[in-house]
Amino acid sequence: MNIHTHPDYYPVYHTINTQQIYRTSNIVSSLSGMVIQPNKAIVGANAFLHESGIHQDGVLKNKLTYEIIRPEDVGIFNVNLVLGKLSGRNAFRTRLEELGYGDMSEDDVNVAFGRFKALADNKKRITDHDILALLSDRVSSGDSQRFELQSIQVVSGTHDMSTATVKLKDNSHNKELVDAAIGRSGPIMAVFGAIQRLVQRKIRLLNYEVRAVSEGMDALGKVSLRITGDVDDSENGEAKDSKKSSNAVYLGNGTDLDVVTASAKAYINAINRMVEEEINAQTGRGRVISFNKRVVDI
Repeated sequence: MNIHTHPDYYPVYHTINTQQIYRTSNIVSSLSGMVIQPNKAIVGANAFLHESGIHQDGVLKNKLTYEIIRPEDVGIFNVNLVLGKLSGRNAFRTRLEELGYGDMSEDDVNVAFGRFKALADNKKRITDHDILALLSDRVSSGDSQRFELQSIQVVSGTHDMSTATVKLKDNSHNKELVDAAIGRSGPIMAVFGAIQRLVQRKIRLLNYEVRAVSEGMDALGKVSLRITGDVDDSENGEAKDSKKSSNAVYLGNGTDLDVVTASAKAYINAINRMVEEEINAQTGRGRVISFNKRVVDI
C-alpha cells in the first residue's frame, strides 16, 4: 500500500489488486483461526474509524487529512444500500460483488443467499461483517461435509448439570443420528459430548474462542476452536492437563446468533476436517487440512 499510495516516491511498481486485500485477509483469518486485532493497520476493524471530534471534523472536511489510504483501495466500501429481510437476491448479489465475491458460482450464491435470508429473519440489519462471516463459514466448511448439524436442544441451569440432545445428518450414509449427553461444565460441553457419541470419536478440545462479529444484542457470534483425536479420559474429551498432543490439530469455525449453536457448528466443522484427512490418507490423496502452529498444505 506504500507503493500504491506513493507511486512517484518508490522506484518500483506492483500488479497486486489492492481491492482484494481486505477480503483475502478475512479468508486467511477464518482458515487459520488467527483473529485480526482491531488496531491492525489497513485491515483492522478500527483502521478507518474516527472517534475523536478533531479527527471527525478533519475527515468530514477532507478525508486525506487522516486517511492517506482510501478504504475503497483495500476493498472496504461505504454503501447506502441497507440489507435486511426484505432485500432480494439481486441486491445481495450486488453486495457480494462490491465485497469482492463477484466470481462466485450461481450455486454458491444461492447457498449464501439462503443463509442470508435465514439470518435476516432474526436480525434486523445485516452488516458487511455478517455477510463476510457467513461466507467464511462456507469457505472453511468446504464442499465435502460428512456430518451436518440438523438441530440441538439444551437444558441448563445454575445448579443442575446441563443436558444436550443433538441431531446430525451423516451424508455418507444418508441417515440421521440422534443422541444426548450431560455436561458438568455447561451446555456447550454437553453438546460436544453428544456430538462425540454420534461420530464415535474421542476428541480433545485444545482451544476455544468466541467473539461478536458485529455490534448490538443481535450480533452474530463466531466460534473458533481446535481439536485433536488424542485424548485423556476427562469429561467430554477435554484435556486434564496442558500436555501437548503429537497428533494433528484441526481448526473449526462456526457462526450463529446463538453461541451454543455456533459452538456445535465449529465442532462439527473441525470433525469433518479430521474425517476428510483420514479419507485422504486411506485413498492416497495428498491434501492435508490440519493446523498445528501453521497451515500445512501438501
